[in-house]
Amino acid sequence: MERPQVTVGKFHEEHGSALEMKLIAGESGLDRTIREPTVNRPGLALSGFTRYFAYKRMQVMGHAEVFYLRSLREEERVARYAYLFAYKIPCIVFSRSLKPDKEFTTAAAEAGVPVFQTPLVTMKFINKVTLELEMMFAPRATELGCMVDILGIGVIIKGESGIGKSEAVLALIERGYSLVADDVVKCMLVDGREVLCTSAELTRDHMEVRGIGIINVAQMFGVKAIRKDKSLDLIITLKPWDEVKDVDRLGMEQEYVQVLDVDIPHVTIPVRPGRDIARLIEVAAFQIKLRKSGYNAAEDLNNRLLAQMVPKAAAPPVSP
Repeated sequence: MERPQVTVGKFHEEHGSALEMKLIAGESGLDRTIREPTVNRPGLALSGFTRYFAYKRMQVMGHAEVFYLRSLREEERVARYAYLFAYKIPCIVFSRSLKPDKEFTTAAAEAGVPVFQTPLVTMKFINKVTLELEMMFAPRATELGCMVDILGIGVIIKGESGIGKSEAVLALIERGYSLVADDVVKCMLVDGREVLCTSAELTRDHMEVRGIGIINVAQMFGVKAIRKDKSLDLIITLKPWDEVKDVDRLGMEQEYVQVLDVDIPHVTIPVRPGRDIARLIEVAAFQIKLRKSGYNAAEDLNNRLLAQMVPKAAAPPVSP
């Protein structure tokens, strides 16, 4: 599991435009690391109480902080700034187009702390930044295989080279389903419970077909045949028939594999000539979709069999 490192410069490069963030001081500190995926308002810290100061987070200055500082004498403000910048703060953002005073920008430049300005309302900015930071800090992993979206079920198809993954994916695309990624699947943990998958940016919309080469799925089958990202619901492993010794004939026990510490249902499909692998993958996805809705065909059949095995109660004697 990979936990990405997020710097102020990286955050500004990816989200600065959408958040209307303008750098006004401390450009030398853009390589500072944001160590927590949330933000903090330093009101209490500016007043001198720093026992619970969350200095590892992005700091946001709103009306309350700015007007409080303006109420102080210049010497006291300068002392508070020096105290504030003694901490390793990643950066400071002034919302509502509020402007820091000259002493503040000077202290920030000397400490190498980037200072930004945005016209967004304080709470709106905080909400947006928190969402973006959670995505940037999300644990990541890479899975080898092809991923398709089958009626809302995200399926990664794995197997050794040449076993027929690409052919199965092409057959599924022809049936109206969507390609998410080919060969390498990028996975990200969202909210600690959902694995969101996508493709590498460089190879998006493309896939390799053995004997033909690289094809552009969007150009060949239309935009409906591709999807940028999809949550992972099922992993299917294709194996040669002779290598699968114990085949689950009923499906009573669901097998799982872990991706980013999340249990994902797993199915092994034996492969041999004549089997319609695309159809089997499609049915496996439908089966998971039914189980998500609360229906399990194997359990239903088992319950019927058990009901047949229970002897019927003897009929009461008929009175003369």
